[in-house]
Amino acid sequence: MPFSTLGLSQPITDALNQLGYTKPTSIQTKAIPEILKGQDLLAAAQTGTGKTASFVLPILEKLSKGETQRKKRIRALILTPTRELACQVEEKVRDYGQNLPLTSLAMYGGVDDKSQKQALIEGVDILVATPGRLLDLYGQHAIHFDEVEMLVLDEADRMLDMGFIEDINKILDRLPKDIQHLLFSATLSNKVRDLAKTAVYDPYEISIAANQASKKSIEQWLISVDKDKKSALLSHLIKENDWDQTLIFIETKHGAAKLAQQLEKRGIEAEAFHSGRSQAVRTQLLQDFKAGKIKYMIATGVGARGIDIEGLTRVINYDLPFPADEYVHRIGRTGRADARGEAISFVSRDNFKNLCMIESRLGHLLERREIEGFVPAKPLPISILNYVPMHKRINKDA
Repeated sequence: MPFSTLGLSQPITDALNQLGYTKPTSIQTKAIPEILKGQDLLAAAQTGTGKTASFVLPILEKLSKGETQRKKRIRALILTPTRELACQVEEKVRDYGQNLPLTSLAMYGGVDDKSQKQALIEGVDILVATPGRLLDLYGQHAIHFDEVEMLVLDEADRMLDMGFIEDINKILDRLPKDIQHLLFSATLSNKVRDLAKTAVYDPYEISIAANQASKKSIEQWLISVDKDKKSALLSHLIKENDWDQTLIFIETKHGAAKLAQQLEKRGIEAEAFHSGRSQAVRTQLLQDFKAGKIKYMIATGVGARGIDIEGLTRVINYDLPFPADEYVHRIGRTGRADARGEAISFVSRDNFKNLCMIESRLGHLLERREIEGFVPAKPLPISILNYVPMHKRINKDA
């Protein structure tokens, strides 16, 4: 099925052809026609499913038919949880809309707001923003919401996890009530559904199941290893396999910096990417990683939320994530567009419960492997596929 059958005009399909997009993904096939109809949307889709294009493309199509923006006005507003993700989404807006006379802007904190306010003076068709900076500039009367036609809440679950619920509600209260609302989240948790009650109206609901998101194109497996041997194991695997570009997930900023130093001592160049580094440094690291100048990037879960690298073949869960949905987010960084990808998790006995919750979330057990010279002193217990945390068991029996 070509993109033209979804109701997209030639300027957009020409841009997609230039970018090498040949056919829509499942989320795009389901979402684009509904958005073009003006339907509110509630969608569960993880990173790597083509989610961004599923809302950017119909926004471009709809706005291309209307009038241009006025001073200090915007026509479509896309909210994201992080600066990095705002930049990634706005870049996609420019790529997909390269043949259209529409303007866009990424707006976020951590940088001087003068250039952002200057860009807003003439108005912007599509604004991609983090909630805090948006409210800040709204409070300074640098932007008005009265001509907004469409709102997207992207990665709504992460915005809630990061404590943005009050900011989101303030923004919803200030927007016109008759606009189109689109909410995208990795999962439709109770918190997300509670938000949806006020953020979308009689929405068309789409859910790309976890087993679809953790696609067959991604080979997933784990290595059983003692906690104090993980750094040496990672060095061994990198050197033994001469790995190409790899994204390594770790739990803390301190851990990321420490691991980068440990790898450097073993002759492996790696960079730590986390929220403790300045915005300028993070932007440069991201550009270098996308350009292939950095081979091994060590990132915290929060820091990596804007990392979107096409063609990334491997992710490593150096620390196993919690909650289980975070695992699906992480592995979605690889195996894009049905390309082959690899997701490897280092698992020690102290995070066995996390493993059980991840496997229960996926609905299948992960293949276990042991590496000679790194076999743990005590083997991992047998996995429990339908694992329920103790506190939930207690509540259930009460």
